[in-house]
Amino acid sequence: MGSLSGALLLPSKLKPEENPSFCLRRRRISRKNQTTTLPVVARLFGPAIFEASKLKVLFLGVDEKKQLPRAYTLTHSDITSKLTLAISQTINNSQLQGWYNRLQRDEVVAEWKKIKGKMSLHVHCHISGGHFLLDLCAKLRYYIFCKELPVVLKAFVYGDENLFNNHPELQDALVWVYFHSNIPEFNKVECWGPLKEASSPSDGGGGTQQNNEKRLDTPQRCPEECSCCFPPISLIPWATEADGGSPTEGLDPQSFVSDGSS
Repeated sequence: MGSLSGALLLPSKLKPEENPSFCLRRRRISRKNQTTTLPVVARLFGPAIFEASKLKVLFLGVDEKKQLPRAYTLTHSDITSKLTLAISQTINNSQLQGWYNRLQRDEVVAEWKKIKGKMSLHVHCHISGGHFLLDLCAKLRYYIFCKELPVVLKAFVYGDENLFNNHPELQDALVWVYFHSNIPEFNKVECWGPLKEASSPSDGGGGTQQNNEKRLDTPQRCPEECSCCFPPISLIPWATEADGGSPTEGLDPQSFVSDGSS
């Protein structure tokens, strides 16, 4: 998800004609600019590839054999280009602290749910809201998240290998993706189909199986206490409203704080 850092810089680099003095300087150091600019563009628009060697997995107070409760917190380091996946009973708040994470907001969090006896994976991405830089890049951030999500899902499957070995049927569980944004166009829910298909990028560069027009099909818990739905409340604090089929807007990373989340 480090491509999102490039998204914040890309617009100015694609419009050098707005600053004539920059154009003159660019001719004298064109080779230097090529070496620093082209890799950014390649990361943004090149193929999304999962590299297991760059994934660090942390099991934090969760039983590798039990399905529930189970949450994933995935973050990316632009310095090392490595992914960190925390598998725990709630969101790993320690991964989401600091000014850098609040600026980038390129984390992906997810949780497993059993609703009316069926397992499903619910994934949450922050598109915009919080500060104006995210709002300016909302469309590009949405594109990047869609392109990178198959890699994210592969990281979940690879990192939680024992769970999927013990419960191979989870590969057939539906994946629901909640895009959170203060812009209505990007504030939506999409069904990406079974996990084994959603984790394989299509030729379209993102492979979303959009179901935004059928929000009523978003799985919902039984209205009364029952044994076929678990957990009783979301493991992701700010996802409560999304349980009704509509994502929340402008998420505050401080809302991730919960007792025992580390």
